[in-house]
Amino acid sequence: MITPTEIRKKAGNKYLAFLRALVEGRGFDSIVIAGNKKPNDDTVQFEKELTELIACSKEKRGYGYSIEYQKVKTRRHGAQDIPVSIAFQTEHDYLKFIGKEQETAGFRKDVEKILSAFPALAEWVSKFPNKVLDNHKIWCDLLKVCTYFKNNPKPQLYIRELPIQIDTKFIERNKGIIKELLDIIIAESINTDDTRFETRFNLRYDEPLVRFRFLDKTLSQALFSGIDDMSIPISQFRKIEIPVETVYVVENKMSMLTFPPKHKSIVVWGHGFGVNILKDVTWLRSKKIHYWGDLDAQGFQILSELRSHFCQVESFLMDRESFDRFYESEVGTETNVEKVLCLTPEEREMFNFLKEGNYRLEQEKIPLEYVADKIQN
Repeated sequence: MITPTEIRKKAGNKYLAFLRALVEGRGFDSIVIAGNKKPNDDTVQFEKELTELIACSKEKRGYGYSIEYQKVKTRRHGAQDIPVSIAFQTEHDYLKFIGKEQETAGFRKDVEKILSAFPALAEWVSKFPNKVLDNHKIWCDLLKVCTYFKNNPKPQLYIRELPIQIDTKFIERNKGIIKELLDIIIAESINTDDTRFETRFNLRYDEPLVRFRFLDKTLSQALFSGIDDMSIPISQFRKIEIPVETVYVVENKMSMLTFPPKHKSIVVWGHGFGVNILKDVTWLRSKKIHYWGDLDAQGFQILSELRSHFCQVESFLMDRESFDRFYESEVGTETNVEKVLCLTPEEREMFNFLKEGNYRLEQEKIPLEYVADKIQN
């Protein structure tokens, strides 16, 4: 026989469906739970279970479930009235029994506030009543944030600069729920391809820095009073459009710091696979670009990645001659590359050689005199 504990669990499982109906303005429909479990063969136990079931019913408590019986002839107990259906006939009966009266009252008020401010959230509220409940204590502040972004969809400020009367860390703590709301409220203004909260919603953030050096002292003197080693946010690097002819991108920082002089050129620290940061620097498309990475499988993967964004990229000192001249038996890192790399036939041959032998020649192992000689050719 079904027990009050089981009834409470099954009734609780229907709570979110009840809230959805409430949001959608549908009246309360009776909530029915099957009660026709096989009665216990033990007469004493059967009577105990039935007594407990009745004791917790609306008949005895004045609220809760009503019991529908059906007369059944049993082998042990003869003809008996067996509970076959448990029903909550009113909202009050249901909520009081599962202990959700106060929570539902708060839910109603929250929904009213949310939809009064942003009717566009109606479908979201109906779909995710659990999220409305989970954020009960912070809806006032959530709506302040939403209102600000509705009026200022492209703030271009840091999160903590936003003129909203909330805790300074509130948005950072609640990015998940805020993202869901703003995706609906300011859908036409978001950057849908960006997963980072700040870039998605047109905010400033602590951007990655691009470090580069001028290889031409005359140029650095003319532009920046001789300052030749700079680190600037990527958004500024996209805009600076340095008047050079050639850009060298190198894998390792020390290679960037020690790169020899070159007329009308700069060298950029690619930071390994961090070269992807350069993909939207449109002014690079009109420059000669040379990539110099370690002579190992990963070095050619990085070269391929950079070339996928800038088709004119040429490899630098990543050839068999340089390898044979300076290799010192260093072991590389094994790699399983499945995608087709954007390499020339010569580069692909070198990549396969390095990958199969697991060889590695770090670019720092190549003498600067050799580098200086090659960049002048």
